[in-house]
Amino acid sequence: MASASSDTGGGGLVSFHQLAVATTALTFVLLLLGIYTAVAGAGLTCAGRWPFCDGWLGLFPANWPSFIEWFHRLVAMVVGFMVFGLTVSAWRRGRSKAVRWATTGALALLPTQIILGALTVTQYEIVILTAHFVFAVLIFSLLVTATALTFDTALETPQRWGALAAFALVPVVAVATPFVLISGSVPVHIGYYAVGLLAFAALLSLGLWSMDESASRRTPATAFGAAALLAGLLLQGRLVIAPSAQAELALAGGLIGGLALAAAWWALRDAAGGLVPALSRSS
Repeated sequence: MASASSDTGGGGLVSFHQLAVATTALTFVLLLLGIYTAVAGAGLTCAGRWPFCDGWLGLFPANWPSFIEWFHRLVAMVVGFMVFGLTVSAWRRGRSKAVRWATTGALALLPTQIILGALTVTQYEIVILTAHFVFAVLIFSLLVTATALTFDTALETPQRWGALAAFALVPVVAVATPFVLISGSVPVHIGYYAVGLLAFAALLSLGLWSMDESASRRTPATAFGAAALLAGLLLQGRLVIAPSAQAELALAGGLIGGLALAAAWWALRDAAGGLVPALSRSS
């Protein structure tokens, strides 16, 4: 994309590209920490004393569950400062309009996300937990957008890399979906979200890198695949799965994984010559 040409490089100790990668990566880690915190119900240990917790002076954790909540808050604070710094850097360094507004959007969503985070501790209801996750994914998506645009000229053929990453990750998402081939558990749950979010980021990046290309079918294919993955992630967001619902959940998860895989294959088939040229060129 021609508009991304001004988004590489940078001055100072850390380039904008490096800051974007670091911010997006830490946001990804924060998402997984938040999912683990929700599944473990760790926020409930601090519910009665929010914004403090149950340790010494309410500032330090007293046990493992409160440490999870405390550490999640610490990482969230660091991410917030990094998003703020990334946004300021985008405007001061004259990055492209798309990058500036992507970082600004992520920063604008932070106050609402903080409020929702507080509500997950004090109320812990599925509607609030879902809204908290949705806003987290929106922030992550905007940061992936900004980062992908800085990668566009850093990679020789970014479309191929994005398509190959999506095609490799999406099958793992289908296999790792709880109750499809393996029983649900906390490690499986976290692993499913980790691979699913990475596959979503790959499809989103591929769609962005393909917007100015003549192969118009790649962008809607990646959008469809990313939407299917998000639907699966939201479906798995239910904290309590009744045994009677496991079969339906497995069917839905397998169907969603298959749709995302078909979209990734369609995008890869159209990505500058397909899989075989991509593999030979990258080797």
